[in-house]
Amino acid sequence: MNDAAPLLEVEDLRVHFPLRRGLFGRPLGAVRAVDGVTLAMARGETLGLVGESGCGKSTLGNAILRVVEPTSGAIRLAGIDLARLDGEELRQARRRAQMVFQDPFASLDPRMRIGDSIGEPLLVHGLARGEELHARVGELLRRVGLEPAHAARYPHEFSGGQRQRIVIARALALSPDLVICDEPVSALDVSVRGQILNLLLELQRGLGTAFLFVSHDLSVVRHVSDRIAVMYLGRIVELAERDALFRQPRHPYTQALISAIPLPDPVAQRARRRIILAGEIPSPARPPSGCAFHTRCPMATARCRSEAPALLPREGGALVACHEAG
Repeated sequence: MNDAAPLLEVEDLRVHFPLRRGLFGRPLGAVRAVDGVTLAMARGETLGLVGESGCGKSTLGNAILRVVEPTSGAIRLAGIDLARLDGEELRQARRRAQMVFQDPFASLDPRMRIGDSIGEPLLVHGLARGEELHARVGELLRRVGLEPAHAARYPHEFSGGQRQRIVIARALALSPDLVICDEPVSALDVSVRGQILNLLLELQRGLGTAFLFVSHDLSVVRHVSDRIAVMYLGRIVELAERDALFRQPRHPYTQALISAIPLPDPVAQRARRRIILAGEIPSPARPPSGCAFHTRCPMATARCRSEAPALLPREGGALVACHEAG
């Protein structure tokens, strides 16, 4: 494939978890964690994925790598449909995509030296052994700002920020085309978050790796992303270039999220209009009819309550799923 072709294409992806009750597991319905997501990513870009807790963004990231099994849809990585692969074919395809999870301590085996943890992917795929493996691990540690001598230490000997650097080094060991970062800084102290975000940006510039950056924090996503997708109740409701999204958010849900970001200027903070959404996010087991956001939307009409909006292009290149958005 040429470089102009998308690296990742997700088409009408659904992940539904069945609900059962009773001795014989009588089906009661399903939790629609991801309910028809379509998106594409270019090589070397960072796509931010934001939304409230429970909207399905982490499940989407896990489904792309087949950590959880999709119910239906296509997941094409460099033209290969991961949803159709099994066994050795899937294992080989996963070399091209890795994941960084939220909790760096839980991501590392406390009984393994960090050099062994970082080198394990290289051993499993038969890419390096012996002195070559030792040299590769040392280079990966240097790349994330640690020393090769740290390879002999255990996870408990490092701070939270250092452990996340180790996890990032392990994710990069196989030189993947795509890394999915699932809330990679939310478990870290505020003073450390900026260091990890800047490290990811530096690595991207040097390696050309694409990042799918999953977070509930729009301020963090704004710092690292080229484009941002906003997710609500299992669906993408807006997708736009980062600066365009913050300059002119079109979906009322995006507008509410951006209005909640604190401003550094107290005068501007007092003067801004905060959009307060009524009610709670509905259950993905019982999503509303029509537009899933209509139960909380100040712009909702009768059409919104009966007809689900498609994600369609708008002026400026944004994609928006809203009947009333301009």
